[in-house]
Amino acid sequence: MRVLVVEDEQGIAQFVSQGLREAGFAVDMAQDGQAGLDFALVAEYDLFVLDILLPVIDGLSLLHRLRDRRIRTPVLLLTARDTVEDRVRGLDAGADDYLVKPFAFSELLARLRALLRRPPLQSDTILRVGDLEMDTARRQVHRAGQSIELSVKEFSLLEYFMRHPGQVLSRTQIAEHVWNFDFYNQSNVVDVYLGYLRRKVDRDFERPLLHTLRGVGYRLSAEVSHG
Repeated sequence: MRVLVVEDEQGIAQFVSQGLREAGFAVDMAQDGQAGLDFALVAEYDLFVLDILLPVIDGLSLLHRLRDRRIRTPVLLLTARDTVEDRVRGLDAGADDYLVKPFAFSELLARLRALLRRPPLQSDTILRVGDLEMDTARRQVHRAGQSIELSVKEFSLLEYFMRHPGQVLSRTQIAEHVWNFDFYNQSNVVDVYLGYLRRKVDRDFERPLLHTLRGVGYRLSAEVSHG
């Protein structure tokens, strides 16, 4: 899952981005509202984490601009203000959740995962494709009843496929979504991790689920690929 964090306090920004990366998220960072808007308009994100008191464009104005452009990505607002009026303003502006500073990272992570479970992405914590099952809350994967151990990045890659079952995903889509803009410096990273994932998800099973469509991309599907 890919997250945009817009936060001008360097300490908080580093704390949040490091924790999210360790939890398996791809993270892009912006330090002011205009930079955040620029990021949001050129890439597809699953979540936005926005500070309210941002330079150039404040967080609420940024939120209004995102919603005016029909960007419906879930937004969690961060703020030092804890009045009912402030919370109401944020939620009325289109935010999906609200977290007051200082906060525990475990609570931030729990709130983000709760937002990911809302439609349209997925209303349940269990994702299934054929006999492959992923529990996003427990971070567990099974195929045909057999447990599959995945690294943090492998889990994120598989989760992206499982949230888009049957869809053809290009290498660029995968790299931008599971990594971030830095992936351009690691041109073969998608191929390397798809190789890791295939060995764990497909190698010991009769029917492969990960399919390559030459010159187009990749697809996770229980149907036989003719590409």
